[in-house]
Amino acid sequence: MRGGQVFMESLLLHGVDAIFGNPGTTENPLLDRLIDYPQLPYYVALHEGVAVGAASFHAQATGRTAVANLHVAPGLGNAIGMMYGALKAASPLIVTAGQQDTRMRFHNPLLSHDLVAMAEPVTKFSAEPKSADEMGPLLNRAFKIANEPPCGPVFIALPVDVMEQETEIGASSTGPIQPGIASAEAIGQATAMLLESRNPCLVVGDDASRQGGLDALVSLAETTGATVYHQGLRAHVCFPNRHPNYRGRTPFEAAAVSKLLSPHDLVLLIGGNFFEDVWYDATSHIPEGARVIQLENSQHRLALSLPLDLGVTGELTHALQNLTDAVREGAEQAYRTAAEERNAALKEGYEARQSAAQQTLEKLHAATPIAPVRALHELSRTAPDDAIIVDESITASLEVAHHFEEKQKGDYYGGRGGGIGQGIAGAIGVQVAHPDRRVVAISGDGSAMYSIQALWSAAHHALPIIFVILSNREYRVLKHNLDIYRARFDIGSNKPYPHMDLTSPTLGFPEMANGMGVPGETVTEADGIADAMARARSTSGPYLIEIVVAGKP
Repeated sequence: MRGGQVFMESLLLHGVDAIFGNPGTTENPLLDRLIDYPQLPYYVALHEGVAVGAASFHAQATGRTAVANLHVAPGLGNAIGMMYGALKAASPLIVTAGQQDTRMRFHNPLLSHDLVAMAEPVTKFSAEPKSADEMGPLLNRAFKIANEPPCGPVFIALPVDVMEQETEIGASSTGPIQPGIASAEAIGQATAMLLESRNPCLVVGDDASRQGGLDALVSLAETTGATVYHQGLRAHVCFPNRHPNYRGRTPFEAAAVSKLLSPHDLVLLIGGNFFEDVWYDATSHIPEGARVIQLENSQHRLALSLPLDLGVTGELTHALQNLTDAVREGAEQAYRTAAEERNAALKEGYEARQSAAQQTLEKLHAATPIAPVRALHELSRTAPDDAIIVDESITASLEVAHHFEEKQKGDYYGGRGGGIGQGIAGAIGVQVAHPDRRVVAISGDGSAMYSIQALWSAAHHALPIIFVILSNREYRVLKHNLDIYRARFDIGSNKPYPHMDLTSPTLGFPEMANGMGVPGETVTEADGIADAMARARSTSGPYLIEIVVAGKP
């Protein structure tokens, strides 16, 4: 057999069910073989970043390893930003790029470069087989590393001649990799600390949800009367967003995090990167006197940036269930009563916030241009009942989280790492993963322009994604951050916001969509959103709705 056949058989052996790619000449050894492997559908992207973004979100949505196939050095360069996002999101991903024939290595062939070195900073592992004999063992190692917690992308360069060399070493697999079980001693220590706490909180990342642990998280929160926050950026539903104990995301600076957590004497960090700041503060994220427990599925993240009172490793769902059972068994009546009182107070706070949000909506109901809160309210009322939300609305993300209910894993997907353009690219991968549910991809206009080519892929593959572009015609988040920068560094300024407006000319999203085979329209009045969504829902393929919303006041 040839190296290329070993590569394809390795994908099948490891459960790959989709390849996202941008074809090129050095990828012919893979593309030509796809004809013989119909069980490996190939989703075409017009830009390598779109391919990686789609593959990363597909991996998040399926829990399986996805594959992105890129085109030599420029194509890999195009994809680096999305690979960074996949690394931050812990997406199990195999990224490949065709490499020139190794016999030309010292002749500087067209489009050649050191691909392994290019990919190394944004991957867990980066390598190139030197012969077809290495293909099987190298792919086995790549899949192993991609799926070891914390998961992440790996890169494999595929030289044309190596793909066509003969070998007797076939594909192989180590089988599923499962994290260990948290020790009874560690669970016991964590239980004792929870039982001693007067007001605990949970700060949750993506990993518990990723591993099917939402129900276990809810049980622990209710049993302990804990307030629940999620890390600033998330890829999944970290906690049901209409549960009374849920209080939303943590801020992006240490002083604000410490202030938020100040009522709590115990902070339990569960399955994530804690904390990812935007601004420097000379203070701790943890309020003085509070104890910290961190629960992870690998040693890698424990105490990575925070001192701990206790670090626990183990499969998260099992550990959360054991911890909840232990607290229930060890709790005296006084603790149960106090936990019930905390739950009741959290419910009152939840109802008060809901009432305040309703008042804000009513106040801005007739605003022109449309207030983002009104736009999201109308979208939530008219979107398909079982819609999956892929969100990259940036400054409207809190409104998205408020108006769309997130009950279970798979209801929501978002980008990690902070790089923009992930949303409408990622929607491709999510829709492929969930063909029985309709994806609604909500993006800001600035973010959408980073991967607008994804619209063509949606049309080409007849994916019924509803793309919603919230057009405030500016980089609103940059304006907010410029305000913060000026305040933090004591820069008194009445100057305008430089180079942060998306006007002159105004972007025409329906026109761009039509040019790529996607019907679309622009909505400027809030009352028109329902009719636009009805037209989108009646369309069997993709549809784009641009909603013109208010910018920064």
